[in-house]
Amino acid sequence: MENQKVYIITGLSGSGKSTAIQAFEDAGFYCVDNMPMELIPKFLEIPFKETPSVKGTAFVMDMRSKSFISNYATGISAIEDIGISPQIIFLDAGVDTLLKRFSQTRRHHPIAHEKSLLESIKSEKQAMQFIKQVAHHIIDTSAYNVHQLKSVILDLIHDGKKTTNRMKLNILSFGFKYGIPNDADLVMDLRFLANPYFVPELKNLDGESTAVRQFVMTNPEAINFLDKYYTLLDYLIPLYKRENKAYLTIAVGCTGGRHRSVAIARSIFEHLNKKGLTPGIIHRDIDRDVKEI
Repeated sequence: MENQKVYIITGLSGSGKSTAIQAFEDAGFYCVDNMPMELIPKFLEIPFKETPSVKGTAFVMDMRSKSFISNYATGISAIEDIGISPQIIFLDAGVDTLLKRFSQTRRHHPIAHEKSLLESIKSEKQAMQFIKQVAHHIIDTSAYNVHQLKSVILDLIHDGKKTTNRMKLNILSFGFKYGIPNDADLVMDLRFLANPYFVPELKNLDGESTAVRQFVMTNPEAINFLDKYYTLLDYLIPLYKRENKAYLTIAVGCTGGRHRSVAIARSIFEHLNKKGLTPGIIHRDIDRDVKEI
């Protein structure tokens, strides 16, 4: 139990705790929002045998719980008594920033009661000061957008080591006559290429067959296209990773999703695989024409 990673995320309302907990979820942590401090020791006794992939636990707690401040010190001691030393992350932000964020979201401050928003923010800052002083990590989020804050949290979780493989990359072939995939991020129309469907000996084959792949991949237009598209993808993918995008689906389509798009999707898959990106590949409509005949 002493090796169990436990983080407590706390701080000011509007400072970005929801974004922080999302980063922990992306990193494989079991996350609980608004957990009462006194329940944490019991919760941590629950084994995660059914979920060995869980990297640890992260709890968001703050002044939404009326007993948070009064129970904080004894709660931390109770966690340490069971052999766990939690890391405390305190998210802070300037008063002007918090005022702007609450105005934009139109949310009520959790400790507003009869106070104005400004008074509530100042009151919470004062009440949370002693927790801030003993936190292991203090992050001022005033200048961060959600993507930058996620990046800071993920770097903290991984001890400053940059993790470049968090994004799940998928290559998807499809047929335009069946609709553009809803989950596609990048869509390329391949209907400018010569269609194997009109070659009698290729019509009943698909883009994974050697004959169709050779037909498509020896086309000068396909060769030129892939040369330029590889360059574009090699440029874009690191930028998407930098923004901590969780999924990136590259969709390539032809008329029926059986010939050209399948062959090109396979080539893109092989190109990215050689670069160590371990993409997935899905041929959404490869058999659809056959099944519907």
